[in-house]
Amino acid sequence: MLTVHHLNNSRSQRILWLLEELQVEYEIKHYQRDPDTNRAPAELKAIHPLGKSPVIVDGDNVIAETGAIIVYILDTYGKGRLRPEEGTQDYIEYVHFLHFAEGSAMLPLLLALYTGFLGEAAAPITPMIMKEIKSVLDYCEYQLVANEYFAGDTLTGADIQMIFPLEAAKARGRLKGYEACLDYVAKIHKRPAYLKALARGGDYAYGPKAG
Repeated sequence: MLTVHHLNNSRSQRILWLLEELQVEYEIKHYQRDPDTNRAPAELKAIHPLGKSPVIVDGDNVIAETGAIIVYILDTYGKGRLRPEEGTQDYIEYVHFLHFAEGSAMLPLLLALYTGFLGEAAAPITPMIMKEIKSVLDYCEYQLVANEYFAGDTLTGADIQMIFPLEAAKARGRLKGYEACLDYVAKIHKRPAYLKALARGGDYAYGPKAG
């Protein structure tokens, strides 16, 4: 059976959501962040040399990186679900946003997080980071005004990828004024499969609040 090595408050929550959408049976091995450093525990290096989550183990296959995991799961278990037909514009958008999420979208958000610990020392590069975040969110808003989801009008693996950057932005108060993005996050947070994944995954600061 497929096993997800799942770190609390991390990108691996997306993989649980994907598996719930597909109704694939899976096991979870839970890991907790170090309370002092907020880093993943050293035990994850026994699973994959990077020592990060998500990592899945499926038979002899050990796969890291969210995008690669999504592609593997859809290829292996998807049966054509959550992936547009090849050769269509939606498929092009699907591939684009699979890569955009962890490339262009997450980089400035992470830079803002890390430089936030530097105080005044970060002042010279803060305007550039904020400009990049605005560019990313403007682009997401543009896409979601034109489409119900990131790769057309049906849920795809691109949405599994894109929810985390928007959740992270929302948690930092960066989605004010981005109504399409806010509506999108709210819509995803109501999906039964997303809520089932939350129940199984445990502590997740970026999801809907209980009650």
